[in-house]
Order: sequence, then C-alpha cells, then structure tokens
Amino acid sequence: MQGLSLFKMVRMEGLEPTHLTALDPKSSVSTNFTTSACSKKLDCKGSRKNENTIPCTYFFEHPAAALFPAYKSLYFSTQTATMKTIIPSDLPVPQLHGLLLGSVGPRPIAFASTVDENGTPNLAPFSFFNVFSANPPMLVFSPARRGRNNTTKHTYENIKKTMECCINIVTYDIVQQTSLASTEYPEGVNEFVKAGLTPIDSTQIKSKRVKESPVQMECTVRQVIELGDQGGAGNLILAEVVAMHIDEAVLNAEGKIDQHKLGLVGRMGGNWYSKGFGDALFEVPKPLTSLGIGVDQIPEDIRLSKILTGNDLGMLGNVEELPDETDVNDYRLVELSDLFVELEDEPKKLEEELHKLAHQKLAQGEVLEAWKTLLAFNN
Repeated sequence: MQGLSLFKMVRMEGLEPTHLTALDPKSSVSTNFTTSACSKKLDCKGSRKNENTIPCTYFFEHPAAALFPAYKSLYFSTQTATMKTIIPSDLPVPQLHGLLLGSVGPRPIAFASTVDENGTPNLAPFSFFNVFSANPPMLVFSPARRGRNNTTKHTYENIKKTMECCINIVTYDIVQQTSLASTEYPEGVNEFVKAGLTPIDSTQIKSKRVKESPVQMECTVRQVIELGDQGGAGNLILAEVVAMHIDEAVLNAEGKIDQHKLGLVGRMGGNWYSKGFGDALFEVPKPLTSLGIGVDQIPEDIRLSKILTGNDLGMLGNVEELPDETDVNDYRLVELSDLFVELEDEPKKLEEELHKLAHQKLAQGEVLEAWKTLLAFNN
C-alpha cells in the first residue's frame, strides 16, 4: 500500500523547502513535522548556498502510525507521494464509477418511493442526493442508468409518468432494510413488502411514505434532466417539497432536529456506510456573520509551529480579534504560572509545552484559552 498516511518517516533528497508543500505541518498529511540537521545550509529563502545536492531527512507523526507500528522504520521516495492523474474518458465506466463514489462521501441517501400509472408502489435508495434550495424547497437526486446494460430504473420511469415522489430519510435503524430494497426486483414487485417496511398514505401526493423513516418529504417533480443516454449517465430529478413530516422524537426543545437523536447514515464507496451520530459528530462554527482574522494574521512563531496542525490554525484564524494584553497576562499568572516557573530557564521547552497545551485546548474547543496560552510566551 502506498501513500503518506501509513508511514512515519520519509526521506527526501535534493529538495528545496518550497517543494515540500505537501508535507507542510499545516497540511492534512502530517501533524508534527521536524527536520534533522542537513549536511548543507539553506538560506532563509530556501536557495542553496552551493550547487551540491542537500540530503535531508524529514520525520512526521501521523495518527495512523499508532495503528501501523510496523511501518515506523520504512523509507520511501517522493515518487510514492505523487498524484495520479486520471482522464475520465480513459477508464471503463465501472472503474470510474468506483473512484468517484469512493472519493465523494459520505453521501446522504434518498429513499425514494414512487408509484406507476396504475398506483403500484416502488421503493429504492439513491445516494446521488442532496438539498439544493430552501426557497423554493428543492431536493435533487439521480437514478442513474445502469452501467452494465444501460437500462433505466423503475423510480425514474415512474417519475416520468407521474412527476411526483416521496423522499424518506435513511437512519441507522433502517439501513439494512434500505439496502435490501435496492435489490433489482422485477417490475411490479413491491419493495415495501420485500424490505419489511410500512407504507403510509401521503397528504399531497399518491406515492407512499415510509413509516419507519423519521423524516418524510412529499415532492412534486419540477424537472427531469437527462445527462446522457449511455450506461452510467445520471438523470437529475428536481423535486419540490410540498409537505414535510418529522417525528417529534428527533426534535430538541427548540424544535430543531437533534443530530444525535436522528441517527443518520451516509453512503461511502463499495459496501461501506458511515454513521452521522455518536463519536462521529463534531462541530465546526461557521464564520457567516463574523470576520475571522485569517491564518495570515497569526504571528509567525505560532503559524510555523511544529506542534499546531492546520485545523488548529484554522480555529485560531477564525477569531475576530486577539485577546488583549491584560487578559493574556492575567491568564499567564493564574493558569500558567506553574509552567513558567518550572521552565523559566528553558525557553525553547517552555514554548513547546505552551504549544502542546494550546493544541489540547483547541481539541476541546477552547479557542480563546488557546490564544492566551500561545500569546503568553511573548508577553
């Protein structure tokens, strides 16, 4: 298996620092990054003092190292870290399909129920799905043409005849039944029955709702956009929500959907799914109304830290202003005094420990405290 994520140590020879961008400590590839002593010196701009090749060994820590201890002592060249460029037209559709679905995820799942012109129900899941507008409320999903034989799905045929559907949200409690409903049963077979799910009447359309789904959206179809006529081509269904049904058990006191209660699942590549609840959930505040200072305004000694990660810098750069000097000094005297006394004669060690402490506080969402910790070193 190739790639940076499995290895602890990389040896790069004859490269200038500007060529090591992919291994920068702020990238998603590495978290801690240090360099050993080089046999030749570089100036501050990264140019060589002489024409000789400069061999340097670069070490990095990665969470995967703990899972793959056998790789700790391995070396490999830059060739294993290069990007593979793919031209879609050069690949067979099934292979391209697998790469796309393996790369884009987790994808929400539209459990779409429809009826044909005779009222016969159909139920099938689709992970080419998302919400695209709130005014008007629009969902878009795609029952693509089958790659192996270029046939279309019953959901697509039913929608073209009736121009309606009901989108039921898939949770962990019904994920196995949802998968079963994806089986390509012959036309006329009722997937509600096959999957053991309960159909209930909709209020605005003829298509049934899935009782076991905690969120059900009745839709009228605005438009069907056919993206191609060959196997694997998508068919975009633009569906306007005309009625929405939500189980009150998944709502919080404010009437909002509680993600911990909802228990969503997402589709990954191959046979893989993901959970959207429990330890998988984490919050990232959106800077919609605030104006963060940006990573570029972080002091250089903090920005170039060998301990702080790219995510750490993103959190630090999302504040509107830095804590003032008085707050930093008070924090230093009250919260950091023991550390400063212990390491008063070891400034480098002190800075390192402060950065480690700030990293821990950022992991706990304590951004202001992390800033005070970092700024205390120079105050």
